[in-house]
Amino acid sequence: MALTTAELFKKAKKIEITARRLVDEQLGGQYNSVFKGRGLIFADVRPYYAGDDIRAIDWNITARMNAPHVKQFIEERDRTVNLVIDMSASGYFGSRGGAKREIAAELAAVVAFSAIKNNDRVGLLIVTDKVERFVPPKKGRRHVLRVIGEILAFVPQSRGTNLSAALDLLGKIARRRSVVFLVSDFLADGWERPMQICRQRHELVPVVVVDPLEQELPAVGLLLVEDLETGQLVEVDTSGYAARRFAANAKAAATLRDLTLRRLNLDVVSLRTDESYVDALIAFFKVRAKRMAHG
Repeated sequence: MALTTAELFKKAKKIEITARRLVDEQLGGQYNSVFKGRGLIFADVRPYYAGDDIRAIDWNITARMNAPHVKQFIEERDRTVNLVIDMSASGYFGSRGGAKREIAAELAAVVAFSAIKNNDRVGLLIVTDKVERFVPPKKGRRHVLRVIGEILAFVPQSRGTNLSAALDLLGKIARRRSVVFLVSDFLADGWERPMQICRQRHELVPVVVVDPLEQELPAVGLLLVEDLETGQLVEVDTSGYAARRFAANAKAAATLRDLTLRRLNLDVVSLRTDESYVDALIAFFKVRAKRMAHG
């Protein structure tokens, strides 16, 4: 159901306040450390101090000032972060905490505010079984609020999922290397090969959003279950064989998904709708920092 303008503004403002606080207090520095800029650019010179790297000495200035001076460099940011959000019908589902699409919007806000704080640009692609929305990368708070609003206000034309549609389009429009956060439940198939291609050109970060009720049904007797992407209704006896088969199939699908992501050798953010996405992001930053330190 679409939000009214007032509801949309209220929800976007709440997400902004939470996201900016998290970025300022916890996550902004971690983002900066694991997503480096394009290189170093010359900024200034200053007097040499004991312990400075002698390779940084500017000999021309040293001779002119008759005292040793060293060059100072700053990191050239100007990176692009592309948020690719799966907004197929399954994103409306959420048994605890919030719907998967709401969790996706909150995480996207934190990433986006981290990006603009570090002078990076943010772009958005919303995908179902096709790319339904594209917001070109830009900088600034107003742009980030637009991105959040697009996610919250989005009403899909299609129910299905085709992640390769977004990754194919990204390959055509993103000429420079960017950081790509791909947010999905990864319940559909056909995404492994497009992700292999994407990771060769971009820093790809899969964000897996799951809900506990998708993994195991509570024993509440007869339950009418709807597949949000097909619209099919099925009556399930949650205390019988059907429930056990549901749990077994869900476990098998999750295992296959996780093995496929592991095969791609990517650092994954794993989110549950009943747990803190902040903890998941912090865990991701730690894993990525450890990988960078050893690689």
